[in-house]
Amino acid sequence: MIGKKIRIERIINRKTGKCVIAPMDHGISGGPIPGLINMTKTIDAVANGGANAVLMHKGMVKNGHRGYGSDIGLILHLSASTDLSIDPYHKVQVTSVEKALQLGADAVSVHVNIGSEKEPEMLATTGRIAEECDEWGMPLLAMMYPRGPKIENEHDPEVVKLAARVGAELGADIVKTNYTGDPDTFKEVVDGCPVPVIIAGGPKIETERQLFEMVYDAISVGGAGVAFGRNIFQAKNPTKITRALVEVVHNKATPDEALEILKE
Repeated sequence: MIGKKIRIERIINRKTGKCVIAPMDHGISGGPIPGLINMTKTIDAVANGGANAVLMHKGMVKNGHRGYGSDIGLILHLSASTDLSIDPYHKVQVTSVEKALQLGADAVSVHVNIGSEKEPEMLATTGRIAEECDEWGMPLLAMMYPRGPKIENEHDPEVVKLAARVGAELGADIVKTNYTGDPDTFKEVVDGCPVPVIIAGGPKIETERQLFEMVYDAISVGGAGVAFGRNIFQAKNPTKITRALVEVVHNKATPDEALEILKE
């Protein structure tokens, strides 16, 4: 469908086939954490850094819309749970594809925890949303994480490969999942998933060098980009860290070159 193709080019660079996304959906799970107090300020910072898109919940769209500055894609997140929940791994649908269209979104996203006790419900929800996205021409980003009682290591290549493949099997256009820790095993994840795979940042990484090395390695074996939240909006300078990530993802800058951007 041409509508989906047009929208997906607003969040994935048509020349490189890659993207830098800044998720800002953390407020619904953890509240007003540092970096997400002033949404317009943070969105403006990552837009000025060249990010392809931001990702947020429906209530933050009107609160974060700037009406000025650099343009940036919008991904509306449909899933939610809070850290105070009895089962934080159980993500439920809190809005719709139609609402995303009303709000001007370029894509929607869902969160699925593969291996959790509520996995069946999340799979069913994602499958239904994927069909609605096809009907409306809306790209779907599936955040596929191996998390649950049987998951000993969320970065184990075998469980990451399964999680990523499930997202594609259900109809996602882009899959976000964990980095496996090294390029050889992450290549297996990419090779086993027929749609673009982008990596999650997870908890804030200790050093910028580690961050850039992870991204560089993922891109070198076919990764389609990154979706980093805290590693961007809790950085000392979100604009510079975004600009550096954009150079690594889209222009294959080395970690050393990315670090030089932070010094500018």
